[in-house]
Amino acid sequence: MRRWGWLAVGLLGYVALPYLLAQRLNLGLVREGRQQHKALALTFDDGPDRKATPAVLDALRAAGARATFFVIAGRAEAHPELIRRMLEEGHEVEAHAARHVHAWLRTPWGAFLDPLRAVRRVSAVTGHPVRLHRPPHGAYTLATLLGQRAAGVRGAHWSVEGHDWHPAFTPADVRGRVNALAFPGAVVVLHDAGPGARNTVPLLPGLLADLRERGYALLPLGELDGAAPLAPRDLPRRLMRGLDRVFDRLGGTQPAGGRADNLFRVGPVRFPLNGVTLADGTPVPQGTPAAEFHVNNPLLVDLGLRRSVRLAREDFRDVAHDLQTRPELQGARVVFCLSALSPLLATLGFETHDLTSADTRRLRAWANVLRRAYGSDPRAPEPRLSVLGRAAFLERYGERL
Repeated sequence: MRRWGWLAVGLLGYVALPYLLAQRLNLGLVREGRQQHKALALTFDDGPDRKATPAVLDALRAAGARATFFVIAGRAEAHPELIRRMLEEGHEVEAHAARHVHAWLRTPWGAFLDPLRAVRRVSAVTGHPVRLHRPPHGAYTLATLLGQRAAGVRGAHWSVEGHDWHPAFTPADVRGRVNALAFPGAVVVLHDAGPGARNTVPLLPGLLADLRERGYALLPLGELDGAAPLAPRDLPRRLMRGLDRVFDRLGGTQPAGGRADNLFRVGPVRFPLNGVTLADGTPVPQGTPAAEFHVNNPLLVDLGLRRSVRLAREDFRDVAHDLQTRPELQGARVVFCLSALSPLLATLGFETHDLTSADTRRLRAWANVLRRAYGSDPRAPEPRLSVLGRAAFLERYGERL
């Protein structure tokens, strides 16, 4: 093999595969917990900072929230009093870096040694073992992974990035972004030092109040239920969630109410079926402007059907609000879903209609893919149409605007 061929193989093994498997798919990393309980983990990188970190700690204490701080070794050594305060107030202190340098810009030896040095130095300041390591920028090479293994720590990533570091973002932008993307089991990354602190410090009291009002418990990452390293068996679920996002982007589908923790996603479509007539005698021709909703599958699976029914009654109110306020949905004449959830949706007031055999086969095949990916019951009922006219849906779930 020529020199360039060996170079390509080396780069594939050293950078490309760790980037895909660890940095993007988060295989082997802790990135979120289960969605059964309404709790999430706030994490803060790059500190401690003598100006910003006390303000962050003050906001957390006032809200009764606890968090995880991924600290830089030198800053922890320079401010042991802040580390002591973090621990006394119930927060976790874990390792971020010895030197805050992107892994791709380091020598392999430097990238390997950094987790070991960071873990040793942070542990010396805290007096406790370090269990988690989040490399700068969440970036990985093969050397980073080997260094974490040698240090005896797990890699920790995130599932919600606040973008507080972005120069174009304001505190209101970051607060809105986290509120929109937050979901049960999420790991949120913000910063208590560096460029991100200019946004995090002013936004944090309001964000904590928002999350508390929505019923979230705010816990350290180590206490988040189900926050375990992503294993190969979890990859189908992870990949399917990525596919959902692609599907939603192409189809204009959005989480109802603009919140990722809503049980439903809704978008504008032309009604795809022929020969459907509602119970009140209203025909629904193929091509009728409609609002199609899809279930948030990971949330449904983790909650179970009984708890999902209770949540659906509340979250359909967000669908109704979207129906009245999103311009692309205001012409929708019916609200519908094609799924195996018709028995559940019937308890929520939806009419149920049989599908043609061709539609049933197509949807059954897709439903089987989803059930395997998300680990849900393989004995689900046959897919059917669940539908309500616009007026009936708004009468049941809408509020006067």
